[in-house]
Amino acid sequence: MPLRTALCRFRDRRVGVLGLARSGLAVARALRAGGADVVAWDDDPAALQRAMELGAWPGEPEDLAELAALVVSPGVPTSLPAPHPLVAAARAEGVPITGDVDLFAEVAAPRPIVGITGTNGKSTTSALVHHLLLAAGRPAQLGGNIGRPVFDLVLGGPEETIVLELSSFQLELAQSLACRVAVWLNLTPDHLDRHGDLEGYAAAKRRIFELQGPSDRAVIGIDDPISAALAETLARKGRAPLRVSVGRVPEGGVGVVDGRLLDALEGEARPVADLRGLRALKGAHNQQNAAAAYAALRALGLDPAEATAGFASFTGLPHRMEEVGRIGKVTLVNDSKATNPDAATRSLGAFERVYWIAGGRAGAGGFAALAPFMTRVRRGFVIGEAAEAIAAELGRLAPLERSGTLEVALDAALAAATAAGEEAVVLLAPACKSFDQFKSYEQRGDAFRELVRARLAGRRAEVEA
Repeated sequence: MPLRTALCRFRDRRVGVLGLARSGLAVARALRAGGADVVAWDDDPAALQRAMELGAWPGEPEDLAELAALVVSPGVPTSLPAPHPLVAAARAEGVPITGDVDLFAEVAAPRPIVGITGTNGKSTTSALVHHLLLAAGRPAQLGGNIGRPVFDLVLGGPEETIVLELSSFQLELAQSLACRVAVWLNLTPDHLDRHGDLEGYAAAKRRIFELQGPSDRAVIGIDDPISAALAETLARKGRAPLRVSVGRVPEGGVGVVDGRLLDALEGEARPVADLRGLRALKGAHNQQNAAAAYAALRALGLDPAEATAGFASFTGLPHRMEEVGRIGKVTLVNDSKATNPDAATRSLGAFERVYWIAGGRAGAGGFAALAPFMTRVRRGFVIGEAAEAIAAELGRLAPLERSGTLEVALDAALAAATAAGEEAVVLLAPACKSFDQFKSYEQRGDAFRELVRARLAGRRAEVEA
C-alpha cells in the first residue's frame, strides 16, 4: 500500500478535517486509509460530497468534543482576522489543532525534508531544488504549497529527499515539522490581513527555523533588511546560517556576481556555474532562487558539480516569467504569479523596454515599491479593481491606460509595442491578486497564454493568405 494512503496514528480515533480543497481531501483519504473515523466540514456541498465518497461523514458542532485532532486546511484562518468558528470551538474543547504538513512529517520520517519559504520565489526554488536533485541522481519528491498536497505523494525509500514549498499559512500551524534544510528566500509585506501585521507574518515564517534540530541547516537570502537581520539573529544563537546574496558573495556563503554563481562555503569564492543565458532563470530574483537552490543542495552534502548539473535543463514553471510567444520584435511574457508589487518589481527589473499589463485585486500597502522600475515601462495598461489605484499612484511616472480587461490590455499593449518598432516585451506582471476577474493566478495566466496563442494563429493565417 503506498504511503500516501495511510496515516495510522489515529487508528480507531475520530479526527476532524476543516476545509476540503486538495490538501484537505488528501489528508482525509490518508486518515481513512489509516483506520481513523473522519468527520469533515466545508461550506461547499460538492467538496463535502467528495469527502463522503472517501469514507468521511459530515461533521456537526457536537462532534468537536470527541475529536483527537482537528486538521485545518491552510486557507482557513486560525487567528486573524478572526479564527474560524469551528477552530475557536475546537480550542474551547481542548482539541489539538494541526495541519497536513505536520502530520506528513511523521509519515515521511526519516527521509530528509527540504522546506522552502519566503514571500516570493518559493515555487521556482522548490521546483529547481527538486530538479537539481533528480539531475544529480538523487531520488526526490516535490509537494506542499506548490500545488501537490503532501498526502498525494507516493514515497520511496528512506534515502529519498522530500522538497516542500511552505507558505506562512502552513507554517503557522506547524508544531513538529523539522526540515533537514530550511530555506528562507526573502520577506516583504504580504498576507497582512491573515497575520495582522508584518511581524505576525514574519513570525509565521520563522517557524521553519524554530522547529529545526541542532544538526539541521538554515539557508537565508540576505538581500532584504528583515532577512539579513534574521541571519544575524540565527548566527548569534550559534545556528551558522548559510547566507545567499545577489551582487556579492557572503563570507562562507553563496552569491551571484555578474550572472556567475560563486561558492565560498570552503573559504575563497570560486565560480561554479554561469547563469547567463538560462531563459528559465532570467532576472536577479531568479538568480537568487538559483543561488538558494544550489546552497540547499550543498547543505544536503552534494558537491558543486553534482549541485549544478541540472541548471541548463531546468525549464521553469508556468506563470512565472514564462515566454508564451513572440510577434515580430515583441516577446510576450506571462508572469501572472506576480501577485504583489514586490514580485512585479522583480519581473519589471528583468527587461529594459516593457509594455506592462497590471491590475486585479490590490493587497494592502499600495504600489510605491514599483516606482523605481517605471523608467522601464514604455506604456502601461491597467485592468480590474486596482486600475484606478495604480494609475493614481504611478501614472505620473509612465503613461498608463485604463484597459479594463485582460484581452483589451493585451491588444493595446501589443499594438503599441509593435508600432514602436524595437525589441520590447509585453509583460503580464499584475502586482495584484486575481480574484476580481479570475479564480486564481493560474486561470489568469492561462487566459493570457490562450489570448496570445490566438493572436499568433491569426498572424500566421494572415501570412499564409
